[in-house]
Amino acid sequence: MNYLSVENISKSFGERTLFENISFGINKDQKIAFVAKNGTGKTSILKILTGEDQPDTGQVVIRKEIKMAFLPQEPNLQPELTVEESIFASDNEILKVIEQYEKALENPEEEEAYQKAFERMELHNAWDFETQYKQILFRLKLDDLKLKVKNLSGGQKKRLALAIILINKPDLLILDEPTNHLDLEMIEWLENYFAKENMTLFMVTHDRYFLERVCNEIIELDNGRLYQYKGNYSYYLTKKEERIAAENASVEKAKNLYVKELDWMRRQPKARTTKSKSRQDDFYVIKEKAHSRRKEHQVELEINMERMGSKIVELHNVSKRFSDKVILNNFNYNFKKGERVGIIGKNGTGKTTFLNILTQSIAPDNGKVIIGDTIKLGYYTQSGINPKPEQKVIDIIKEYGEYIPLAKGRTISASQLLERFLFDRKKQYDFVEKLSGGELKRLYLCTVLIQNPNFLILDEPTNDLDIVTLNVLENFLLDYPGCLLVVSHDRYFMDKITDHLFVFRGEGEVEDFPGNYSDFRSYEDSAEPVKEEPKAATDKKSWRQGNAKAGLTFNEQKEYQKLEKEIQELEKQKLAIEQLFSEGSVSEDEINTKAGELQEILNRIDEKTERWFELSAKIEE
Repeated sequence: MNYLSVENISKSFGERTLFENISFGINKDQKIAFVAKNGTGKTSILKILTGEDQPDTGQVVIRKEIKMAFLPQEPNLQPELTVEESIFASDNEILKVIEQYEKALENPEEEEAYQKAFERMELHNAWDFETQYKQILFRLKLDDLKLKVKNLSGGQKKRLALAIILINKPDLLILDEPTNHLDLEMIEWLENYFAKENMTLFMVTHDRYFLERVCNEIIELDNGRLYQYKGNYSYYLTKKEERIAAENASVEKAKNLYVKELDWMRRQPKARTTKSKSRQDDFYVIKEKAHSRRKEHQVELEINMERMGSKIVELHNVSKRFSDKVILNNFNYNFKKGERVGIIGKNGTGKTTFLNILTQSIAPDNGKVIIGDTIKLGYYTQSGINPKPEQKVIDIIKEYGEYIPLAKGRTISASQLLERFLFDRKKQYDFVEKLSGGELKRLYLCTVLIQNPNFLILDEPTNDLDIVTLNVLENFLLDYPGCLLVVSHDRYFMDKITDHLFVFRGEGEVEDFPGNYSDFRSYEDSAEPVKEEPKAATDKKSWRQGNAKAGLTFNEQKEYQKLEKEIQELEKQKLAIEQLFSEGSVSEDEINTKAGELQEILNRIDEKTERWFELSAKIEE
């Protein structure tokens, strides 16, 4: 079943043409990745598909009954709503049923409203849906549901937007870099979720393991033409290489034929026969083919690294905490020449704080960081470039000098350096604010490498870089002779360039793991039991924890909730009497009375607990 058809769409900005006459379709159950270099129109195509933008020519036809959702890089959420309100703000009827039920749970004494809410849950079979969306919220670490959207970080907003989409289960989901702002655990959960859900996907992502494990088709926009590959990322790499080899062979064949036909054309008399006219027309087709060439422009990275002495970077008993949150606890490490260390850990465990301490932009609470005299740090941060108003691309580079030193005493002009980073002469005089996300990252990488560091620190360097640029960056880093320290959620990138890992476990625990990310994942999977999804909690103070008791009648549900409260109250009374006995504050006259009261409470606890277990067993059935 066809969900969406793209028919001969084109898009230009001024004199710059992004793409022309592009056509493809998206069918049910396809999981398609859209691959192209930065600046060639990936995000523009996504916006056209979702109706946020219009093509200059052509059209997008969407099947009428299809429910479609879009996850952009910058989600559009209502800032004044809480996380909870944002989740319930959709048109999903089942979510509205659950919202009413959750409100009824807060006021069980209003029996009529509670019974109606319960019956609607039964009618819509909403119990399983409720469990599923709570698991999604748990996995995406959206715990504080009373927080307003305006107070969320960029990463939390992206995760909230993703959660809302997954909860609503659209027929067709369009995603722009879905793994950005997710930690490794979240990414792997999302991979598994998409693999088992019958959801049609069309996505732009640079995460090559995600491509490998989720997508069953890849569409590539290359030099203005579309190519489709019916397979995952490995299949795409193989078939693309075969395609380019075939194209090169075809061009070479055309060149040979062109030489032969050119000689014939030169010998032709001016008078034309029908036969010679046809051959002359063919000649111009051959000429165009022979002169065609691939525009294989790649980033050219080069560095004039300073020689490193024996002392690199040393951390001695470094500790850091923020209020009650421990980031580092007496951390010690001496970096050696040529070390290639990856840093992994859940969001919030202090990875970026560690980098800021190492680069001395944040002071530790205790301990010291010693930087060797010959060490020149290069720090690629997540914050990126902060250009001045109306600053042009070339002005950013000229701040480091008109001419930049390269290896072996050579120099290069600022303009030539930018060309190596794929900024042509025209692009160099664009305002920085006009650049795409990927172009900004590429320019920022240029400013870091231009300073010729011999200790390179990269904090999430792969975000917004296209796959071609990523491969070039990886090859450069493989040959980089200095020290390398990298934080990244790109597992493919980490596997390729790191030798060992600092694993941030939280609460100040940092483990030095001897291997790359895949080694670590295999070790963890073999060492740890499978983590179960969160079950229903008994605390009714939070709507997130309020859980419908499927399998119970209306009266049994009321009894079940009442038992929970009564058992809690009896436990408090039991503790109060036991406290009196332990303090010795019970008089001789009261001992028998209090002991009788305690025994009565214990009997009631046993009785009510036994009934609670009976009802629990019915829920589990």
